[in-house]
Amino acid sequence: MRLLASLFLTSSLAALISTPANGEVEVVTSIKPLQLIVSAIQDGTGTTRVLLPPGASPHSFSLRPSDLRNLRSADLMYWIGPDLETFLQPALEGRQGRTVAIQDMSGLRIRHFGELAPGNLDEHAGEEDHDDLHRPGSIDAHLWLRPENARIIASHVAEDLTRIDPSQAQRYKANLAAFSKRLENEDERLKARLGKLDGKPFFVFHQAFDYFEEAYGLKHAGVLALGTDVQPGARHVAEMRSRLQATGPVCLFNEPPIRPRLASTLSEGLPVRFAELDALGFDIQPGPKGYTTLIGKLGDDLASCLEAL
Repeated sequence: MRLLASLFLTSSLAALISTPANGEVEVVTSIKPLQLIVSAIQDGTGTTRVLLPPGASPHSFSLRPSDLRNLRSADLMYWIGPDLETFLQPALEGRQGRTVAIQDMSGLRIRHFGELAPGNLDEHAGEEDHDDLHRPGSIDAHLWLRPENARIIASHVAEDLTRIDPSQAQRYKANLAAFSKRLENEDERLKARLGKLDGKPFFVFHQAFDYFEEAYGLKHAGVLALGTDVQPGARHVAEMRSRLQATGPVCLFNEPPIRPRLASTLSEGLPVRFAELDALGFDIQPGPKGYTTLIGKLGDDLASCLEAL
């Protein structure tokens, strides 16, 4: 009887230690795309908070007092890592809960700026207009835009949540299976639509979409601003204007919420179609279908412009 009592007490204490006091795991993410992935796995068991509001840049943001409170109280915190959210590093020092840098997860496809697909020329060779986060050789931190990366992230999240709250293990497992199935279906749909557009020319303002392009066999013809925190130099602007002119009818994509004023200067008098590509899920609500909505909208917006050329 003493042995059984001891075993019962040990298992009870373990459950108390692993299960959050309020009955649900408190999770906070740095950016919306991570919130969309995590909330799909946490669906029905808790709410995933996000630090960056719509329209804020993950490269530079000032945390509010409420953000700091959420950061300190969360059981789990996910961020891409120091190659994206540089503003977060000081705030994470001394945090008690588990903090996960996504870029360090095992199994992910990690790209680096300046990395080329076979047969592609380096359009940035010799350029000096990069900021530190986009220099050749540095990690391309927009890794959530590769659907297979999202599936791997979701799998790690399910493991983390199960470790903290084993009582919901079956729910997390079921949510992961549902997420993977939705992602598989959306991936097949996008491959069918985007696969017909190989060779259609497009330019981007921000080199954020290489993971997505790689997944669907596309390649931008040029990047109009090689960094987020620096203005492109006169030489680069002139070169991009010449390349736009030489390309003919072309799509030019910026990210919401504002089209850069440079767009008009570069495209004046040229057959340029403007459209938006949203890498951060500006208007997308978290939930089971949030991430698949993000990549589906991204693919459809890209295809709609290219199909019209």
